[in-house]
Amino acid sequence: MATSSSGKHPLYRGIRYRSGKWVSEIREPRKTTRIWLGTYPTPEMAAAAYDVAALALKGSQAAINFPAFVTSYPLPASASSADIRKAAASAAALLKKEETRSEINIRAVYDHEAKIEEMRKEEYVDEDALLNLPNLLVDMAQGMLVSPPRISSTPSDDSPENSDGESLWSY
Repeated sequence: MATSSSGKHPLYRGIRYRSGKWVSEIREPRKTTRIWLGTYPTPEMAAAAYDVAALALKGSQAAINFPAFVTSYPLPASASSADIRKAAASAAALLKKEETRSEINIRAVYDHEAKIEEMRKEEYVDEDALLNLPNLLVDMAQGMLVSPPRISSTPSDDSPENSDGESLWSY
């Protein structure tokens, strides 16, 4: 995990890393006070909690971490900090369920691929029959029994002193 020296996450808004956990809080608009949104095991859960609070406090103009989840986020019952905190915790729990489903789906894909690989290993391919190896070896052995072509000893016109009567072009 990459965090800056202040503990802020480099990607998600409104979260920090403290004492081995991710914490989330948000400043109330036009106030100096903050609403504590909770402590979470993953940065994504803390970021989802921040998103719910940002939408409740700033509306549709809020900069959020997961725009795709906006329609699935729970809405707070009111604008009170207690209701915002409760809705934020629910959003984090929903995101954890989504992460768990994704992990299960990924694990299922890996298991399926492992089974396919295992089936491939179990398949037996008779390479001798495929490549016709018994006959190939016999053909190669017969080729070794054939005598090479004879070189005719007619002298060459190009350079009679170097050819000794042999020509590569006479085959």
